[in-house]
Amino acid sequence: MRNLSILIFLFLSLIFFSCSFESSTQRPRVQGHRGCRGIYPENTLPAFQKAIELGVNTLEMDVVISKDHQVVLSHEPFFNHEISLTPEGKIISEGAEKSHNLYQMSYEEIKKYDVGKKNHPRFPEQINFAVEKPLLGDVFEMVERVCTENNIKEPEYNIEIKRVPQQDGVYHPDVNTYADLVVTEINRYGKNDKVILQSFDIETLKVLKKKYPQFRLALLVENSRSIADNINELGFIPWAYSPDYVYLNKHVFDFAKKNNVKIIPWTVNKVDDIKKVMEYPVYSIISDYPDRVIELIATKY
Repeated sequence: MRNLSILIFLFLSLIFFSCSFESSTQRPRVQGHRGCRGIYPENTLPAFQKAIELGVNTLEMDVVISKDHQVVLSHEPFFNHEISLTPEGKIISEGAEKSHNLYQMSYEEIKKYDVGKKNHPRFPEQINFAVEKPLLGDVFEMVERVCTENNIKEPEYNIEIKRVPQQDGVYHPDVNTYADLVVTEINRYGKNDKVILQSFDIETLKVLKKKYPQFRLALLVENSRSIADNINELGFIPWAYSPDYVYLNKHVFDFAKKNNVKIIPWTVNKVDDIKKVMEYPVYSIISDYPDRVIELIATKY
């Protein structure tokens, strides 16, 4: 299905570029997906530091909650078999990975696992080394230090809340507690104006809109429904609409322009796809290879 979606995207792109508007003159911003997953182990301090060195505008990341209510960087609420080793250095099978549930572990237990030494099967160019899952606060502190030491502007943070309604109480707390814990940590470090909060979960975004209206919110989308239908389900106009890049089309940008919504596609990795997406008036591009995006932007603008 994924390959079919990409073929449809390429076909529609040819039609769109020939009959809609001229190539975009807007210089897109660059977001390092999970730091820079194609280069360094995902959602780790070295990956975020490398992304800063490359020159990203935004660090994209995922957060989950530990048993002791710490905000931990992780794409899954368990130790993914593709990237994880037990504290004893043993391989975690795909069938057993969900039993390594971060919400049932304290952070002291979580940081004993390694998430960087395994060769990633889908990112063969990734440099591997021993590393643990950090806390969100660890990321804020590292970024501040690196930017201060190098006299560079601090990037923004695009933080995904990974809530799945059916998993409340099993892999994460209820929606209000989840949102509160994440926002409390952001407030602790004074990052409100530098943070975008994103989620696929409609209820999470509604809670954030009601309780914490100061934040920019992004609706993540992985379906072929229209942008109008997806936002209608959300119930309000978000700051950004963030679809899988294969679902970009003229209607998305017409709606976005009319309603002043930023478009932030993910996860754009191949050079040809990056070039095509750069033809659209996107606000930002999320990529596992932010170096590729930065290099291509430099050749165009």
